[in-house]
Amino acid sequence: MDLANFLIQLLNSVQYGLLLFMLAAGLTLIFGIMGVVNLAHGSFYMLGAYLAWSLSAQFGSLTLAILVGAVLSAIFGLALEWLLFRHFYHRDHLDQVLLTFGLIYIFEELRSILWGDDVHGVPIPDLLSASIPLTDNLSYPVYRLFMSAVCIALAVGLYLLISRTRFGMKIRAGAFNRDMAGALGINIKLIHAVVFALGVTLAAVAGMIAAPIASVYPNMGSQVLIMCFVVVVIGGIGSVRGAMIAALLVGLVDTFGKVLLPQVAGMLVYMLMAAVLLWKPEGLFKQ
Repeated sequence: MDLANFLIQLLNSVQYGLLLFMLAAGLTLIFGIMGVVNLAHGSFYMLGAYLAWSLSAQFGSLTLAILVGAVLSAIFGLALEWLLFRHFYHRDHLDQVLLTFGLIYIFEELRSILWGDDVHGVPIPDLLSASIPLTDNLSYPVYRLFMSAVCIALAVGLYLLISRTRFGMKIRAGAFNRDMAGALGINIKLIHAVVFALGVTLAAVAGMIAAPIASVYPNMGSQVLIMCFVVVVIGGIGSVRGAMIAALLVGLVDTFGKVLLPQVAGMLVYMLMAAVLLWKPEGLFKQ
C-alpha cells in the first residue's frame, strides 16, 4: 500500500469512526444517564436518512433538509420519551428490550407506509461534489471531509454541553445519582427528556449526512445498531469520551481490515471488543 492509498484509507476510517461516534454517543447517553436499553436506536439513523431524502427533494437543498430534519427529530424524540420511555425508567431491562425491539418493527412498517420499500439516493450538493487530488489518478471527495467536519463540530459541542455548562452539570448529577439530584431540586424528568431527544437527534443527523454516500434503503438502521453497541461496550457504558476513542478504533480496524485482511475482516472488530473486555471488563473508560 503506497502513501496515497494509506492516506485515503486513513481518512475513510476517521470519517467512519466519527460517524459511528455520533450514533454511539446518543446510545451511551441514553443508557448511561437514563438506564434504558434502546434497541430502536438504529431506527433513528434510518429516520434521518429518509428525512434527508424526502426533505431535500422538497426544499432542493440538503443543508436546509438537515436543519429542518434535526428539529423534527428533536421534537419526535421529546414526544417518544413522553409517550413511552419515561414509563420504563424503573422497569427491568427485559421490559425495555421488549419495548424497543417492538418499536423497530413499528418504525419499519411506518417507513414502508410513508416512503415505500425502494432504495433511494440523495444527491450531493454541488458545492461539495468536488474531489481533492492526491496523486495523478487518486483523489478524495470533499463531501467526506464535510461529514468529518460536521461530526467533529457536534462532538465538540456535545463535550462543551456536558462538561462546561450548568445544564451539563445537572446531566452528570442525574447520571451519578438521580434520586439525590431530584432531592436537590433538579428536574430529572426534564433532564431525561432532553437527553433522549439529544440522542435521537444525533442519530438522525448521522443518517442525514450519511445518506448521500450510503443511499437510503429499508432496514438500514439494523446494520449500524450492532456496531454502535460494540462501540459503547468498548468505550465503556455511559462514557462519551470512551465512545469517541472506541469509535475511532473501530473505524481504523474495520477499514484497514477490509483492505489488508479481507478474509477475516468481519471478525476483527469483535476480536478487538473481546480483547478490550479481557483487559478491562468495564470498557476503556468508566462513566
